[in-house]
Amino acid sequence: MHFNTFTFLSFLCSLASAGSAPNYPGLKRLWADDFEGEAGASPDHDSWNIITDIHVNNELQTYTTSNHNLQLSGGGTVQIVPRNQNGRWTSGRIESTKAFAPKENKITIFESVIRLGDSSQQEKQGLWPAFWLLGESIRYGTPWPNCGELDIMETINGQFTNYGTVHCGSFPGGACNEPIGRAQTLGVDNSDWHVYRLRVDRRTDSWENEKIEWEIDGDIYHTLRGSEIGDEGVWATLAQSPMFMILNVAVGGDWPGSPNGATADGYGSMLEAEYVAVYEA
Repeated sequence: MHFNTFTFLSFLCSLASAGSAPNYPGLKRLWADDFEGEAGASPDHDSWNIITDIHVNNELQTYTTSNHNLQLSGGGTVQIVPRNQNGRWTSGRIESTKAFAPKENKITIFESVIRLGDSSQQEKQGLWPAFWLLGESIRYGTPWPNCGELDIMETINGQFTNYGTVHCGSFPGGACNEPIGRAQTLGVDNSDWHVYRLRVDRRTDSWENEKIEWEIDGDIYHTLRGSEIGDEGVWATLAQSPMFMILNVAVGGDWPGSPNGATADGYGSMLEAEYVAVYEA
């Protein structure tokens, strides 16, 4: 079934107040979490792994299970809140327990409605919130970036810029120019609610013509085709293999640099999501 973008756009005006994953005409909802629950509770452990034991990219934060860093709001959202305790940064990271492999002759859609805290740009130096996908093979020993990575919502230092990025293949260099990756950007006021989507379109007779599209509020701003990667095996890690979803707020690291004396912690620097959902057309 062909997915009609105009039908999708007709739903956008109601999403800010909806709170839960919508049912779109022509789309089958494969999975969703609406983050319902009591204020201060943890996300559903059947749906999410709460990560505490990962340190990458020279980041400064320690991920915790504390509801000071990760909690349901009580209003149908999840909040990931970085905290600074005398120079010791803590934050939250959750990874979906399930992984989803885009099917042949289908469109698979990964979607979330997200806003970031309303601290000023000057108060967000060193902060790095993200909604992204990793190839499930990394859970079984495949190293990064061979496992494949698709970044859907990613911004640094409070910039009004969203990065849609793919990481893949070998390191350094390779098909995705590692460690930089292949990226496009779109300007966005990231203190407002926005619909972030990634679509994997396999409705074609060859892997070269398959494509991945990045979309914000119905606007497609980045498209990557198999032919651009140029390697069938590498493309399979991005568009044909199981991937799991991640929400996190990192602090510091090689890309954004370290926070400074003006960097604010707390809710003004959080990532808040209304839902995460996976659809198929």
